[in-house]
Amino acid sequence: MLLETIKGPRDVQRLSRDEAKALAGEIRTFLVSAVARTGGHLGPNLGVVELTIAIHRAFDSPHDTVVWDTGHQSYVHKLLTGRQDFSGLRSAGGLSGYPSRAESEHDVVENSHATTSLSWADGIAQAYRLRGEHDRHVVAVIGDGALTGGMAWEAINNIAADKTLPLTIIVNDNERSYAPTTGGLAQHLATLRTTRGYERFLAWGKQTLGRTPVVGSAMYDTLHGVKKGLKDIVAPQGMFEDLGLKYVGPVDGHDIEAVEKTLRQARTYGGPVLVHVLTQKGRGYAPALADEGDRFHAVGPIDPETGEAVASSGVPWTDVFEDELVRIARRRQDVVGITAAMCIPVGLAKFQAEFPQRVFDVGIAEQHAATSAAGMAFAGLHPVFAVYATFLNRAFDQLLMDIALHKAGVTFVLDRAGVTGPDGASHHGMWDLSLLQVVPGIHVAAPRDAARVREELREALDVADAPSVLRYSKGSVPAQDIPAVERVGGVDVLHRSASADVLVVTVGPMAGIGLDVAHRLTAHGMAATVVDPRWVLPVDPALVEMAGQVRLVVVIEDGSRVGGVGSRLAQEVTDAGLGTRVVALGIPPHFLDHGDRGAILASLGLTGQDVTRRVVEELARLEPAMDGTPVVEDSQ
Repeated sequence: MLLETIKGPRDVQRLSRDEAKALAGEIRTFLVSAVARTGGHLGPNLGVVELTIAIHRAFDSPHDTVVWDTGHQSYVHKLLTGRQDFSGLRSAGGLSGYPSRAESEHDVVENSHATTSLSWADGIAQAYRLRGEHDRHVVAVIGDGALTGGMAWEAINNIAADKTLPLTIIVNDNERSYAPTTGGLAQHLATLRTTRGYERFLAWGKQTLGRTPVVGSAMYDTLHGVKKGLKDIVAPQGMFEDLGLKYVGPVDGHDIEAVEKTLRQARTYGGPVLVHVLTQKGRGYAPALADEGDRFHAVGPIDPETGEAVASSGVPWTDVFEDELVRIARRRQDVVGITAAMCIPVGLAKFQAEFPQRVFDVGIAEQHAATSAAGMAFAGLHPVFAVYATFLNRAFDQLLMDIALHKAGVTFVLDRAGVTGPDGASHHGMWDLSLLQVVPGIHVAAPRDAARVREELREALDVADAPSVLRYSKGSVPAQDIPAVERVGGVDVLHRSASADVLVVTVGPMAGIGLDVAHRLTAHGMAATVVDPRWVLPVDPALVEMAGQVRLVVVIEDGSRVGGVGSRLAQEVTDAGLGTRVVALGIPPHFLDHGDRGAILASLGLTGQDVTRRVVEELARLEPAMDGTPVVEDSQ
């Protein structure tokens, strides 16, 4: 097989044209087989096979720098740079699902948040020039979906102003991000896709002049009245060229020879060039092409023949939210949904299907989504912005200044909060609980089970004068709801011991671990009370009062322990003049690698056994005497 002979880009460059085409077929077969076993981003990678081969034939990585926007379409790049063991893809110790500097010198940008590639490329190209490395070129591959994000256009604004920057921008236009790309840019790219400028120009000439026109500057100079119209007919790419970018395309992204030729021309131009490449997401795999909902953008393990998912047990948290939101929307006409190009993954598809006018897909533009939501709230609606927790980071200023400052009733639903698992460092939703602590007036709920998702979502939508947040993790809700034995204030008591020395405070899905700790402590002859605050912000006075009745409080959360729920509770205990020791158990301030969620939590000491051991150790430390000073210890 040809693929087995590819150890790096030089091997790709030595292939004949026919061999390059054969390699593309082998790669598609490999991807379907490998990703079917492990799960991963299948559709995007099937769509860029020929494009990636052409890039590595036209440019010389790593001497030339290739930057992948988002990076979930980098599997082919990995194969062509010597990484062909996909057996552990997205698992601990295996290949990352995104570019990784630890894996290869050919990988540059690990951040899998979209719209960043052009800024990276601009900075790298500027540095090469200033260092006198004039033989090095930079290539940025960005999808049409990512061009809906404002950061990409901030970069274009600067790139276009520098006419000598050695930079090629490849727009991978497949009309989709997760779902079909929306907005004015998408409409413009559609015009470029469907326009046959030259043929339209000839037809105009025959009709208007009675003969076939000769294309040239002299003719344009004599047709002052229709010059602008001709430009639009022959070159609808004018939007890019008006910005100062040389535009080339559209090019068939599945024609290796055509793409390679175009890229070689682009690198000799002497300035920034935008190459518009048309590709087909899921190319060569019938189940992906037949799917209208983009189910094959990212898959779990599947049957490679049929594309059907291998059966998994449990009901996803997202599904519970999706069903409940539709029920609420049927009786509340003011409720609307907002998504940043991820309608299906974040659970707004059913809402959109039933109320298409009430769901707004703004593209990959979280900042715009948040401030637009503030405007909707001002005008009498209650927006629900459903977004991955890791992407909330991108809209923090808007949440703080446009929503919280203006006391706007906007609900954020944070999917994939906490440790997410296989997608790695940039996708773990581990920062939200720390970031949100500093937002004045905010309400934050962390449901522990399906019943609480429904209950707390309704409560969040009743908050009309401040932002509210509902956060839950990736995966399935507990098989059975976790009932409370009583509710004190707004706090659910999950396990009560009258003589407890320990209060175990659990955040969201950590409730199961808290109950396990209580049972283990009982076996050691110790007693603990386990509570779920339900709403971690604002801190319930009843929770502070409970903390004052014990010697030790242990907070278990799946967010950063720096500035997290445990840290906030310790501050409230201190402000109340209590002497209780508060220990925060959560995620340390480190970037976490990809792997199984359960295994990652175990590595952090967030298991019933490890937490129990820590409680016993802390109680032993408290035995001699309490010094009367409340303490929070940020530790595993």
